[in-house]
Amino acid sequence: MENNESKTYRVFVKGLRQWVEVTEEFYREYTRENNAIRKREQYHNRCACPRNKWWLCDGMCQDCEFRVGGGPLSLDVTVSDEKGNEKSWLDDLMDDSPDMQSVLEDRELLQALLDRLDELDSNGRAICAAIAAGKTEREAGWYLGMHRNTYTYRRDKLLAQLYEALRDYR
Repeated sequence: MENNESKTYRVFVKGLRQWVEVTEEFYREYTRENNAIRKREQYHNRCACPRNKWWLCDGMCQDCEFRVGGGPLSLDVTVSDEKGNEKSWLDDLMDDSPDMQSVLEDRELLQALLDRLDELDSNGRAICAAIAAGKTEREAGWYLGMHRNTYTYRRDKLLAQLYEALRDYR
């Protein structure tokens, strides 16, 4: 049986086109990193390095002869059309952010709603709390100590009052 101390560890340096002797720790770390990079690139179909050429792998996939096209695309990458115009995918995305006017209107409506809710009696607040908690009609009625039909009648009446009070904000 061969002694581990006599075993030599070597890595191939592409830039120098030669083998270099290294320590066992360096060899293990170097191959671990390169294997992880190669496996990740192969998983994403960006590396076609054959098994008998793995010793060439240095983790520099951008410069590798076995690199396959594809990979992640950026929205900032520009392409030219037949007229020579530059365009990116980012140009085609719709801006979903609300404009300042709608934000201010929503803020004003929310403040009016909160003011109106502060004016409610305790029964009305309890009904609103049940609605906010997502309780069913039956659960809310039991929680408030009333029949389900009574709860739905009072809830609908309360929501109609709130709707009428805030109709200017529609």
